[in-house]
Amino acid sequence: MESDLLKKVRKIEIKTKRLSANIFAGQYHSAFKGKGMAFSEVREYNYGDEIRSIDWNVTARFNHPFIKVFEEEREMTVVLLIDVSGSTFFGTDKVLKSEIITEIAAVLSFSAIANNDKVGVIFFSDKIEKYIPPKKGSSHILRIIRELLSFKPSENKTSFEVPLKFFCSVIKKRATCFLITDGYGTFDEQPLRIAANKHDLSVIMVRDKREYTLPNIGLMQIKDAESNHTIWIDTSDKQQIKSFTNFRKQQDESMTMQLKRMGITNVSLLTSDDYIKALMKLFSIKN
Repeated sequence: MESDLLKKVRKIEIKTKRLSANIFAGQYHSAFKGKGMAFSEVREYNYGDEIRSIDWNVTARFNHPFIKVFEEEREMTVVLLIDVSGSTFFGTDKVLKSEIITEIAAVLSFSAIANNDKVGVIFFSDKIEKYIPPKKGSSHILRIIRELLSFKPSENKTSFEVPLKFFCSVIKKRATCFLITDGYGTFDEQPLRIAANKHDLSVIMVRDKREYTLPNIGLMQIKDAESNHTIWIDTSDKQQIKSFTNFRKQQDESMTMQLKRMGITNVSLLTSDDYIKALMKLFSIKN
């Protein structure tokens, strides 16, 4: 019902807005520096100023050296690439991965508009599910949260290549980008490198503890939410459980090393973790 959705939106707004204002304001501002330097004014040349900063037109007019003064261009465009594939709608700790992804997206969005930045969103599975162009304002952020809470993807599978290519095609100027995903899928190096070279790209990966360890309850059927493939695992078989855990950990380590090799900042967390700590870690790496 619409009333229930509005209550959920309001609840997330109150929680994430407070977190953004009280915890992340300074860290966000210092971690994401803006697009560059914008011209501010001219002033008289002082000893020690760089000669290349001299404004020769003004200098010639007044027959006295003046220099151009630049200041940091603070307004940025922030784009959230949100994974809405089938595997994100899973959770065993009273919360789905998709719900944590929504809260993280909301915190980053409120931090961005508090910094006078525009925020845009790309929802993706193995295709572009929805694109909300960058815009300012609280009403815009509330729309994003509402969409995140109610959105139903048309596909279950994941492709990182599709949203990265789309992002680079629609956002021409350098932007700050957060790819928020549960990490199911393959990171294609070429689109990652292109996006990371053109924009300030960070990756946030949200997982569930049951993707690594299973309770000892005997024979269990596990279904892949993206491929619908099912397998049976004997959770009382220590060797099977060990193989299962090692496989998932190796997958994660491989993805993390791949991102690190390309110089892409990334953090990972479980749904049972405090995502505030993960974001603080991300911001501290950026500083």
